[in-house]
Amino acid sequence: MRPALHVDVTTHPRQAVVTVSGELDTDTSPLLTQAADALVRHGRTLVLDLAAVTFIDAAALNMLLALRHRARSHGAALQLRAVPAQARHVLDLTGTRHLFTYCPGTGPAVEAGPPPAS
Repeated sequence: MRPALHVDVTTHPRQAVVTVSGELDTDTSPLLTQAADALVRHGRTLVLDLAAVTFIDAAALNMLLALRHRARSHGAALQLRAVPAQARHVLDLTGTRHLFTYCPGTGPAVEAGPPPAS
């Protein structure tokens, strides 16, 4: 069975945005690691857009922590964008939320509000 994860990478001179959709778990975390590892070695800021992530488990959290460490060791930065509620819950339960940097305006406390009134 094929992992239920899609990774799209957009590179810029000083930043790479990795848009992740699907389930981020034991089976799929290596796919994200492969995509992100090469980018942090170039000293770019790595932005992980997690808006379309539907599930995250402890293995994925370990992968994020390891990726954060690798980025820092290569002079790069890791930022999380649009962290979904389930992932925020995992970060809170494990006491790791404070270890990550969040893109401005898209931090873990930002919730999608109701649609604007017409």
